[in-house]
Amino acid sequence: MEGNDAPKLARRLANRKSTMKSGRTIGEKREKLETASERVAAHKKNKVKNNLRVFGTSLGFVIAAVVLILILLPLFRHDDGGNPSSNTIYVPVKPTIEIIDEAASSSGEEHLTSRMKEYIGQVEACLRELGYVPTKAVIPVNSIREVDFYLENQPGYIKTIIDRGSGVSAEDADRMIRYLASQGVEEYQYIDVRIEGKAYWREQ
Repeated sequence: MEGNDAPKLARRLANRKSTMKSGRTIGEKREKLETASERVAAHKKNKVKNNLRVFGTSLGFVIAAVVLILILLPLFRHDDGGNPSSNTIYVPVKPTIEIIDEAASSSGEEHLTSRMKEYIGQVEACLRELGYVPTKAVIPVNSIREVDFYLENQPGYIKTIIDRGSGVSAEDADRMIRYLASQGVEEYQYIDVRIEGKAYWREQ
């Protein structure tokens, strides 16, 4: 009897060892599965963080671009004669009419500056928009800021000054020409719009 019991005990021990070993193997697999799930969750979390980081960076660039545009925009605007409602994007216009520098003709010293050229181009463009045809611009002697404009089908010329806005100078000239026409004045030597808020004319 004792000899028959020994093999049974051996089998139980073997079965117990086999069961314990199997238990450890299942536990290891469970740990591996849990680790894989955590890895997937961490990957998703990192992906969300990366997307938020890219979105935040893009938004920052957009905000910086808008701020930069708002800062630089006033540099490309000019106050047209102090009238806040007439602020427009300033685009230099090259004059196409003849420019005569009478001061240079008499003294040999040229007074035609780049600022004057831009002013003449702007006034020429404004006068054309108002329906006039400028023929020439004259810089008179003893004046370094005055520019006189001659218009087609007009008896006299228009005195302007580069210290005023080109738009308001052209508009003041237009109002004075129409006023003289309404008063039956067909001849005049010049119209003076150099002073803001005032306009003068001289008979022929």
